[in-house]
Amino acid sequence: MKPQFKILLFCLIASCMISCDQVTKNIAKKHLIFASPVSYFHDLFRLEYAENTGAALSLGDNLPRTLNFLLLGILPLMMMIAILWYIFNNLKAINIFRLTALTLVFAGGIGNLIDRLFRDRHVIDFMNMGIGGLRTGIFNVADLCITTGVVMLAFSYSRTQRLPMQAKVE
Repeated sequence: MKPQFKILLFCLIASCMISCDQVTKNIAKKHLIFASPVSYFHDLFRLEYAENTGAALSLGDNLPRTLNFLLLGILPLMMMIAILWYIFNNLKAINIFRLTALTLVFAGGIGNLIDRLFRDRHVIDFMNMGIGGLRTGIFNVADLCITTGVVMLAFSYSRTQRLPMQAKVE
């Protein structure tokens, strides 16, 4: 596949996912900020507004502002630059599945970085899933992108790292 097509695919997926993330966060802020949680499918899926200054599950929420900025702002930005560098330096060799996975991780990272930069370190989260008391943390579209991309990458690399079965020679 031509590198130009891969660049176009990267740009389309990244811009769509970043836009979807930002639009849904703005809708959540407008409609959920002062509302009670809204439940769907017998409370399997719940919409509720939260702002998070930490990482996943609010880890690092109480860090000093400077350390929080370094660990949750600068470090992820460097990781997004590294992903871009990897993609564009391996464009010919990278397959579409892996490109899509890396693009999802990139888009999710950028989506949450936008929040950290323009919302004073606060990332808007609004989705929650679970059964009874067993629930996920509250998350957003960017988190879904990152998680999906990481799972796809793990699957991609696990498939390529397997050695073919070799016949026993006796």
